Amino acid sequence: MDARAIIAALRRGEPVAPDALTWFAQGLADQSVTDAQAGAFAMAVCLRGLGQDGRAALTLAMRDSGKTLKWDVAGPVLDKHSTGGVGDCVSLVLAPALAACGAYVPMISGRGLGHTGGTLDKMESIPGVSTSVDEGQFHSIVSQAGCAIVSASADIAPADKRLYAVRDVTATVESLDLITASILSKKLAAGLQGLVLDVKVGSGAFMKAAEDARALATALVATANLAGCPTTALITDMNAPLAPALGNALEVAEVMKVLRGGQRRPLYELSLALGAQLLFSSGHVASEDAGREALSNAITSGRAAERFGKMIVAMGGPLGFVDNPERYLPEAPVIREVTARASGYVSAIEGETLGLAVVGLGGGRQVESDLVNPAVGFSDVVTLGTRVVKGQVLARVHGAREGQADQAAAALRHAITLSDARPAKRELVHEVIR
Repeated sequence: MDARAIIAALRRGEPVAPDALTWFAQGLADQSVTDAQAGAFAMAVCLRGLGQDGRAALTLAMRDSGKTLKWDVAGPVLDKHSTGGVGDCVSLVLAPALAACGAYVPMISGRGLGHTGGTLDKMESIPGVSTSVDEGQFHSIVSQAGCAIVSASADIAPADKRLYAVRDVTATVESLDLITASILSKKLAAGLQGLVLDVKVGSGAFMKAAEDARALATALVATANLAGCPTTALITDMNAPLAPALGNALEVAEVMKVLRGGQRRPLYELSLALGAQLLFSSGHVASEDAGREALSNAITSGRAAERFGKMIVAMGGPLGFVDNPERYLPEAPVIREVTARASGYVSAIEGETLGLAVVGLGGGRQVESDLVNPAVGFSDVVTLGTRVVKGQVLARVHGAREGQADQAAAALRHAITLSDARPAKRELVHEVIR
């Protein structure tokens, strides 16, 4: 086995044997494959693809590059994963809601990729919270709170941890094969009994076209089920931010509004749709409607917020966070309103443009070593289809410096289109792939 030979074969479009992919994944894990070779591998896969067999082989190879978890708990072990969008903080709503319904949710998540936000970065915007836990702590938090949102430990799919960081800075994020292997290697290593996938499509997603999203959803579902994890995917709309905020602490604030009883659609609605599918497909409830009702009750009763609070405390966060999140979340020094220069309906929102603007503010990473500013981003983003009048606030920019805020405000104006005609109603769920 030789990294150069494997990369060369991929570059020529030749099939690579499963044992070669296993060898390469182990090389990623033990550092015998260099950063340059990892980047070249990612680019070759991105350009040439692996095919269904190669995709499955890479997924299992990356899963087996570390250890797999086993659970001894009193309910189903379930999880959800999103392929990435803007204003997408469903995981922080859904994990505690599922826990309040009797499930156990060991959610191994990632950091921001490209223009999309990362669940771990959002969690770490809460003071004191550490998403880096060892296996014993992971089991303890899940047992106590029913859920834990953590980073993959060094021995969980270590090949993916290495390749994930490389993808973010080498323009290889969009590869169907690499997305499949990255998502499922961690999820399969977590010892799940059920998984639901939120495959985004639209201006704020990596997949802009419906056929690309369907191909990814089909690849994920087929690979996961073949590996023994019952999995369903929902193809969901990302032609506008899911929450009216983009940026780590600002999105956490929106999550807390939902968990404290405010039904902030569409964040609330999509959380219920994904969770209901998962509870039903795992056999935990008799129907999707029953799943929606159980999740809704968990949120409106405050039980989901209680679970979230337990998780935050167990991960090092403040005891009173759920009761008073505004006291703890960081605030940017520059907050500026961006107003409409004309009247009309909000007919389009370029999510990728907004996501990149958040990165420009410091809310994401330009290079792997960048530190993330948790306070920056956009809040109070106008909803798609809203009628606005000249001078009305389209959003508020939260920046660290005046110049950055100016650039973000210009990007926001460019991203939002106003038209005379009301746009068609936005359907959150486009399709279900089983």
